[in-house]
This record gives sequence, structure tokens and C-alpha cells, in this order.
Amino acid sequence: MFELEDTPALEKGGKVALAPGQRVLTLEDIEALAVGAWILGTGGGGSPYLNLLNLRKLYAEGHRAILQNPDHLPDTASIAVLSTQGAPIVGQERLSNPENSIKPMRAMERFQNRDFDAVMALEIGGGNGLLPLLVAILAGLPVIDADSMGRAYPEAQMTSFSVADLPCAPMAMADIRDNEILIHKAENWKWMERLSRTICTEMGSTATTCKAPRTGKEVKEFGVLYTTTKAIDLGYAVLKSRADHLDPVQAILNQCTGKLIFEGKIVDVERRTTKGFLRGRTKLEGMGKDQNADFILDFQNEFSVGYCDLEPVVMTPDLICVVDSVSGDGIATETLRYGQRVSVLALPSPPVFLSKRGLDLVGPRAFGYDFEYRSVF
Repeated sequence: MFELEDTPALEKGGKVALAPGQRVLTLEDIEALAVGAWILGTGGGGSPYLNLLNLRKLYAEGHRAILQNPDHLPDTASIAVLSTQGAPIVGQERLSNPENSIKPMRAMERFQNRDFDAVMALEIGGGNGLLPLLVAILAGLPVIDADSMGRAYPEAQMTSFSVADLPCAPMAMADIRDNEILIHKAENWKWMERLSRTICTEMGSTATTCKAPRTGKEVKEFGVLYTTTKAIDLGYAVLKSRADHLDPVQAILNQCTGKLIFEGKIVDVERRTTKGFLRGRTKLEGMGKDQNADFILDFQNEFSVGYCDLEPVVMTPDLICVVDSVSGDGIATETLRYGQRVSVLALPSPPVFLSKRGLDLVGPRAFGYDFEYRSVF
């Protein structure tokens, strides 16, 4: 691994000058982040693998990502909120590209006539938890240790910034072609979701985005803070449990104060890509203590509700995480396969989504279910 003083990317400007609250992420941190973000993605956010490969290449070339503690953000700082939008399964064929990921941020800078001071993830889940690091390295900016979900959610209004009723516009979008779209104004967050989803679908059900810029004050007050560190720590816990020949699933539960909901084998997967989402359900046949039961999981990009013997037992906004029962690796809705031995876990929701407005935006009824939220915690 390169020493910071010896990396080609740093020789031009000397050593990294870190501001208060900043630290350089090591490659080991990045590897752990990929593991943790995959679990916190609750089935969505896209696979982190390709973004991880891009980051390995950038690190081999001498570049480094800098993580910024949000407490040290100036109130007036301008923050780019970044993500890839669309149906995760499309990412299996349309591979991620760092140069494409930075396009909507540059478009937003031109529109604002102001450069950004830092970037952050819209959601810490899956590949979207790593994407801001790619953009940050290319742009020479720090990554804020925060996101707006504490997981992954499928729709634009399902964020802590929406719960706080902050402005939803402007928003910039780009694709792999020479298409860049900027939505200057939208009636509300739901309309922003409808408009951007239609555009995303026309772009091939995947687009890189820069959401409405946030100030440092807004991030500190309304962001879900320290989630990058949370994902890194979770990844390290899983990796250590493997190295020590312990149970990675139990390591996840211990690290996140979670609950084991069901253990079984996938026996059926029903999946379709429609209107920019990956929708469907999967059926599990119980094993071990659950051997006489069946379990069904519904998903819209992410897992939304789990039923045991047709009774809803776990639901959003609790995080429903499906992991490999042996390795503890996250399993996404696009990678569900017949015969996989999996454990269904529930992790606590960030408190912001347990408020009345939070539940209106991300509770079961927000996904079309005719029942109220009941937490397993």
C-alpha cells in the first residue's frame, strides 16, 4: 500500500493538508465500507463491487479519499448530495463509471455559479455508499460522514431532508450518453420523484444524480450523521468475525443491536423491472429453528415487508437485511437466487423516520400496504 507522502497524486501538492475533523480513509477502510454498506442497503443501493474496484484503482494510482466529520462543517458550506438512481439490476450490465458520476455535480455547479465544498451520499446503502468517494477523489473534495437515509430507500421523498421539508430542487441528472438534465423547480418532493423517475426510465432505468444542494447547517441539523463510519465499523466487525472463525451474522446483530427474524433457503424469486424500479417478492423455506415455517419478502428496490406464514412480522422503516448465513455478506434484491441459505435480520431505524411525518413517507402505507407500522424493537 502507498504511503501518503509517496503517492503520485500527492507529489504535485505535497502532503495532504487535513482540516479539523478530517481523516484519510485507508484502503482497508474502503474494503470494510463496501461490506457494511452492502448490509445497510436493505437489498438496494446497487452493488458496491464495481465502485470498490474503481476505488482500488484510484488508490493504486496514489489517490486518497478524505472523510469529514459533519460537526466541523461551516454553516455556509455547499454540499453535493450524490447517488445513482434507478433499478439496481440494470447495474449488472451498465457498469459504474467515476467520470459519469461527477457529471451531474458539475452541471449543478454551473447552474449555481458556485463550486461545492464537499460531497455526501444520499444513502449509505450499497454502491451509493461508495459513489461519493469516487466523485470526491476526482473533484479533490472531502466526503461528509453522513447521508439522508441511514440505509437505502427507493424514492426521492424518502429522506431526512424531506422529513424536515427542506427544498427538493434543483436536481441534476446525467447518463452514459451526452444527456444532462436539470430540474429547476418541482411542486414538492413527490413531484420531484415522479419527474426524475420518468427521466431516469428514459435514460435506461439508471442515472447519476446530484440532489438539491444542502448547506453545512442543514446537514448538521437534518442529516443522518456518522453513517459512513457506521458502515465501516460494521464491515470491520464482519471481516474480523470471519478471520476469527466466528459467526458473521451474530457480529452484525451485535454491532447494530439487531434481531434475527428468520433463517431459511430461497425457494422462489419473482422479479420485474418497471417504471425505474425493481419490484417483486421472494419466498424462503425455513431451516433450523424455523424449519416448519415459510417466509415471504416484498421489495421495491429494497426489502419493504417480511411475512412469516402470511403474517407481516417486520416492515419498513425497520431495516430488513438479508445476508448470507455463512459469510454475512449482504444479498440484494437483484442477486437473490434459488437455493441461497440466508438470514433475515432487522436493524433499528434512524429515529427521524419514526416521527409521524417520517412514517408518512417511509412507513408501510407509503409503499401501498394497508396496515400500520409495528416495530420488532
